[in-house]
Amino acid sequence: MASFSLSFLIFLLHFSSFLNNIMAAKHNHHHDHHHHINHNHSSPSTSNSSDSNPRLHQAFIALQAWKRVIYSDPNNFTSNWLGPSVCNYTGIYCAPSIDNPDIRVVAGIDLNHADIAGFLPDELGLLTDLALIHLNSNRFCGIVPSTFSNLSLLYELDLSNNRFVGPFPTVVLSLPTLNYLDIRFNDFEGPLPPKLFSKKLDAVFVNNNRFTSLNIPQTLTASTSASVLVFANNNYGKGKKFMIPPSIVNFANSLEELVLTNTNLSGCLPQEIGFLYKLKVFDVSFNQIVGPIPYSMAGLFHLEQLNLGHNMMGGAVPAGICELPNLANLTVSYNFFCEEDGVCLNLTSSRSKSKTKGVVFDDRRNCLPERRFQRSEKECSAALERPVDCEVDHGFGAGGGGGAAFAPVPAAVPLPSAPSLSPAHS
Repeated sequence: MASFSLSFLIFLLHFSSFLNNIMAAKHNHHHDHHHHINHNHSSPSTSNSSDSNPRLHQAFIALQAWKRVIYSDPNNFTSNWLGPSVCNYTGIYCAPSIDNPDIRVVAGIDLNHADIAGFLPDELGLLTDLALIHLNSNRFCGIVPSTFSNLSLLYELDLSNNRFVGPFPTVVLSLPTLNYLDIRFNDFEGPLPPKLFSKKLDAVFVNNNRFTSLNIPQTLTASTSASVLVFANNNYGKGKKFMIPPSIVNFANSLEELVLTNTNLSGCLPQEIGFLYKLKVFDVSFNQIVGPIPYSMAGLFHLEQLNLGHNMMGGAVPAGICELPNLANLTVSYNFFCEEDGVCLNLTSSRSKSKTKGVVFDDRRNCLPERRFQRSEKECSAALERPVDCEVDHGFGAGGGGGAAFAPVPAAVPLPSAPSLSPAHS
């Protein structure tokens, strides 16, 4: 075990150096695609040509195969993809190999915002030294090649804002070093595999696709390590209940952002949400959640943004929520809350910062008698007649911030469409 740990540590040190070399190349030679002037991404002491380097020769084969299936490149990113000197290609970054620092390899691809149309050929599986693939904001289509399974050093994969189709690309779950996965704003469809939740990923963005089910396992291992999970704007749970399971607590040691906007989420929020003590962003807006706000959420001292808007929740907005020390944005609008406790009464319902606490606070369209822009008495009375017991009706306790919890009738006020979550521009 000691020798294994030492070997793994050495690997991490080499890999860290590998990534730093890529980032340095990107920083020092950030490509301007309007000026294709000998982009040399390697040190002058090593050859950029594939003639004397078998790995660069493999890269030459792969990149030429890719160029043949690029059908539109209006900004001429690939116009200098000519000849064997692949380290001079725009968007291609070379670095010393992990296993032999004297050998240069293609370690990164960055074609973000290139507006290229085409697809990804199987030959990209020849680029076995890749650590980074950044392809966001293009017009790539088709499926993710199964040959990506050969990319055993891949650390970041960003395919966001393209036109990829097919089921979730399960090939990415076989990549041993993958840490960042961004496939949002595509046309992937079908279920999200449960294995996604056991994969050691730091950030997962799958929002704005056509996924139909989100199978969060009822049991999760304590080794889950994601800090950012964004599953918003997919059609999960259509025709069946989709709830956050108590096993979400297994993300407690890492999770900082959980975004489930517009995902057909129903039922009550489990108390375990309040045990995600590192949480900074929690957004479950535009769903069908019922019941009260879990009282445990008053312990989320790092929470900055809480959005429960456009659901069917009820009871009281607890003072403990409004008193959270880092809270900057609190949205509870378009629910059936009937009471606001303590300091919550001093927050001004506004889309600008409240003078009281510096919190952007929105509590419109509830059943709060002292507030403006609330639901009609008829709507609120109908809700009061249908109390919800989260422990009995939904399988686990969500005990809230006091007051009754409701399973209300649908709102008479038309709901605006849910917001989209655009990919980061890097």
